[in-house]
Amino acid sequence: MNKFILMFLLLFLGAGALLAQTNLGTIQGTITDKDNNPIPGLNAALRGTTLGNVTDADGEFTIGEIPTGSYQLMISGVGYQTQRRSVNVTEGQTLQLDFTLQPSLTQLQEVEITGRKETTYQNEVSFIGSKTATPLQDVPQSVSYVTKELILDQAAFRVNDVVKNMSGVNQYSFYNDITIRGFRVAGQRNSGNLINGMRAFTSFWKQQLIPHIERVEVIKGPASALFGNASPGGTINRVTKKPLDETRQSITATVGSFGTLRTLADFTGPMTEDGTLLYRLNLGYENADSFRDLQYDNNLIVAPSFSFLPNDATRLNVDVVYQSSDGRLDRGQAVFGDGDLFSVPITKALNAANDYLREESLNATLSFQHQFTDRIKFNSVYLHSNYREDLQEHRAANRFAALGDGGIDPEQVAMQAFIRRRNWSNDNFNNYLTLDLTTGPLEHQLLVGYDYFRQTLKPGGSQLQARRYLLADRTGTSNFDPENADAFALDEAGNPIPNVPHFDLTDPFANQIRDMSDYVYDTRLFPQSLLHNHGIYLQNQVTWGPLQVLIGLRQEYYIDELDYRTEDEERVSQDAFIPRLGLVYELSDRINLYGTYVEGYQPQSASVINDPDAGGPFDPLISNLIEFGAKTQWMDDRLSATLAIYRLRQEGALYNANDPDNPDRQVQIGEEQSQGIELDITGQILPNWSIVANYAFNEAVIQVSDDETEENRQKPNAPRHTGNLWTKYVIDRGAFAGLGIGVGINLVTERFGSIVPEGENPPLFPGYEVVDAALYYQLDKFRIQVNVNNVLDQTHWVGGYDFIRAFPGAPRNLLTTISYTF
Repeated sequence: MNKFILMFLLLFLGAGALLAQTNLGTIQGTITDKDNNPIPGLNAALRGTTLGNVTDADGEFTIGEIPTGSYQLMISGVGYQTQRRSVNVTEGQTLQLDFTLQPSLTQLQEVEITGRKETTYQNEVSFIGSKTATPLQDVPQSVSYVTKELILDQAAFRVNDVVKNMSGVNQYSFYNDITIRGFRVAGQRNSGNLINGMRAFTSFWKQQLIPHIERVEVIKGPASALFGNASPGGTINRVTKKPLDETRQSITATVGSFGTLRTLADFTGPMTEDGTLLYRLNLGYENADSFRDLQYDNNLIVAPSFSFLPNDATRLNVDVVYQSSDGRLDRGQAVFGDGDLFSVPITKALNAANDYLREESLNATLSFQHQFTDRIKFNSVYLHSNYREDLQEHRAANRFAALGDGGIDPEQVAMQAFIRRRNWSNDNFNNYLTLDLTTGPLEHQLLVGYDYFRQTLKPGGSQLQARRYLLADRTGTSNFDPENADAFALDEAGNPIPNVPHFDLTDPFANQIRDMSDYVYDTRLFPQSLLHNHGIYLQNQVTWGPLQVLIGLRQEYYIDELDYRTEDEERVSQDAFIPRLGLVYELSDRINLYGTYVEGYQPQSASVINDPDAGGPFDPLISNLIEFGAKTQWMDDRLSATLAIYRLRQEGALYNANDPDNPDRQVQIGEEQSQGIELDITGQILPNWSIVANYAFNEAVIQVSDDETEENRQKPNAPRHTGNLWTKYVIDRGAFAGLGIGVGINLVTERFGSIVPEGENPPLFPGYEVVDAALYYQLDKFRIQVNVNNVLDQTHWVGGYDFIRAFPGAPRNLLTTISYTF
């Protein structure tokens, strides 16, 4: 890593030499919008001088009599995003510099209120890196994203469908469960999943739906200086579609393999003639089966959004997302005890026909921005989130069936059954003030803010659980002990009788309805809990010529009230001071170099883990990131690329203890580290040729552990190498105009499963290469597309815990989509 630092400093110092001056020249150019129309009335000025001009009716400008030297040319104007470009002027030279500007929908806002009008794979501005509308080029940290255009082209419907398009981001399991740079980000935690930059409670079991999402973005590494409680690997932010100030309407229908039926609708535009009130309504419905036995999904999404813009200084937005889901919880594929992944079909799930998982969630956001002066802006955002879980399931007990002689039956999976209901409520309140200042040659964008977050597990959370083996009197259960076999109910062969019948992997009728009335149940309570935190943070983004410095500080106060409102109520408090430092240097008008150091913090109290049987108390996760990289723009800013080199360290991660008496107990690992390199390329090679490509090398290892056999081993579900390419080409002229083709390939190397008992080797899941393809045809307002996923029908596994919980990827499947825009 010292070599990386030295390289960065040499590049930094070498770039300074470019600023040396030599004596008169001229700059001229043309400024157009994204549709190639000239833009009159824009300012073209050399920063730090009085030299400048305004574009004429043809969008042209000329700045003459410029002393030779190095300058920064700034193009700005109302309604468009400002562009800056470093230029070198030499005597007698006339520089021709042309610009294409994007509409600015973020001049007054510091959270997104009105929608993004771009219609490409590329996104240029985000709030996730600094809580202000900052060009991604100027964010001193790697940020990957997927826009709604790529989501549509790949016929994606869930976050897990699109993470392959972002370097260093992979599936961990079937669930809402992702790994970023080798560190896990999972649902039912408030540390790694954001919606519009706010912490929302999400399901752990079901992957997050995205038909109402403008883009999915990931900031790599801990983002605790901005958001407080944050996952070390990174933070996933889902940005919902916002109202536009122009009318757009579309209806989409998809049918395909596994009985898939999806219908989507998206309506937006002004509600008043003066455009002060805008609306957007997204609707989504899915009814689909699966390649996995008994699995199905019925999903409904209703997402209205309203923006009120009474004047140029004030903006108000109301954003609501309601989702309901009905299906079954798929715990993965079990194979025979010898670990042959091909010994059992990837279609076989362990559910019973009377299992179900019903979920309901509501996220309601109120955002307010007001600009007091051209330098002072105030932002206030409130998010209320509800999540309800109603579950009945049969699942593996994470071991094979016990035999009376102490052995196991490798074709029979020990089972358990749960009936569970829980309900959470979240409130997130965020207020911050931004102040633009100039002190001599320095330009400052100061931000001071206060966050409050509150999460409540409501009364009534409880679970009936049936597991283990029946005792001789059949009134109780326990783990089978062959040394005390007489204490247990035994069958004719002398084997213990399970409380929940074993699942026979060789039985084609094993998924039948199960009679649950004879099970012996234990009652497990989830006592009402309350956790909340307060965060005070400061941030200064300083610009000095081509150099930008970001300094952030946050003080976090975390409180968890266990057994809330009971005699056993216990208050757990933790504080954390979190710094952040970032540098961006504009090496040229196309290349920015950056470096960053940031620390991370994530509490792991009982309420956060949502599992009283996990053990503990546990210390919080502590992490830090050092990262250097470069960000570039090419081909008239149509194509962007980010190269990142990083080292990420963490202390205190939790892993399953593999305790036969308590399968939910976890243990805390000492130290982990991931280091590697990532490359992301996104945009257009030509206006009709789009591309998304990424590669990541990630060495993520456990460095310190109580079990020495785990040390220096690659972390679970963290491949060393991943790569992805997706490209789409559309014929734009001739007899085949409107016809397009898309092709993609996703490569993932082998991965270890989860930690296993001491002395045993973890399961190894093979690498894979999956090819996808698509055909498109655009005819006026109609578009039809056919997506073929896993064209070569490769059997593969996207992740896994062990050989009883492996997560196979889908075989070859086809989706046909028809869209109408009006």
